[in-house]
Amino acid sequence: MIRTDALTKRFATVTALDQLTVEVPSGVVGLVGSNGAGKSTLIKILLGLAPATSGGGRVLGLDIATDGPAIRELVGYMPEHDCLPPDVSATEFVVHMARMAGLPPTAARERTADVLRHVGLHEERYRPMGGYSTGMKQRVKLAQALVHDPRLVLLDEPTNGLDPVGREEMLGLVRRVHQEFGISVLVTTHLLGELERTCDHLVVIDGGRLLRASSTAAFTEATRLLAVEVTDNPDGTAEQLVHDRLTAAGLTVGSDGAHLLLVELADDDTYDLIRDTVAGLGLGLVRLEQRRHRVAEIFTEPAGGPR
Repeated sequence: MIRTDALTKRFATVTALDQLTVEVPSGVVGLVGSNGAGKSTLIKILLGLAPATSGGGRVLGLDIATDGPAIRELVGYMPEHDCLPPDVSATEFVVHMARMAGLPPTAARERTADVLRHVGLHEERYRPMGGYSTGMKQRVKLAQALVHDPRLVLLDEPTNGLDPVGREEMLGLVRRVHQEFGISVLVTTHLLGELERTCDHLVVIDGGRLLRASSTAAFTEATRLLAVEVTDNPDGTAEQLVHDRLTAAGLTVGSDGAHLLLVELADDDTYDLIRDTVAGLGLGLVRLEQRRHRVAEIFTEPAGGPR
């Protein structure tokens, strides 16, 4: 869907993108990075809204340097910041955006009704958007990105300003865009846990440089550590007792500082040994699960570590 080749963008003394070379497949892809990592700059360059300093790229096979208008015909864009006119209804606004994308009047109205229903705003579609909550405004921005039936949508921080329930609902909508309509999605966020649950593929950038790009499954593959949590005892020594017993039994045991023991998985018998040890101490086993890698770990790897 997207390919960049040594893409670089400089603003005076600041380098927003630094020799970025990456390929983005179809599906739901997360563009991950901290604030200021270069995510929004990359999206604007991909849409042909800002020129690159050097390097190049293609979106849906079209050159980002020369084919900006053609790219924007095929791509939907949901900006990060609030940009909605307060005295206009969602229906009026999305119809206008559909007409701007080239849809004839009847088709624009029909598509607007469909997408507002899809994002859950059918009942509120005639109200002025100035009275909308943050979550409703985010849904309008998603609707206008979808109204012209694009092949790809670029969603810039779609969960910004939402509470936990609102974030989950928005991420559910993002998944449905691909599952029900077959539209590929590139979604940016600095909240890494959200994308681990939502995306098929992740691209991680930091300081404008590519850290890693691979499937989400590869990012979150299982480690050789078992997370063990036990019920406490009256004197608060349960965790230490289990630690000492397992160490004496020859296992390598650590802690993550959050009342969890991290036990290195030697073989399948490790599970039985942990269970029997906890039971033998008269304690309850709250959790015994294999730890998985997290996307956040890539930002804490030492220099020269895996990319």
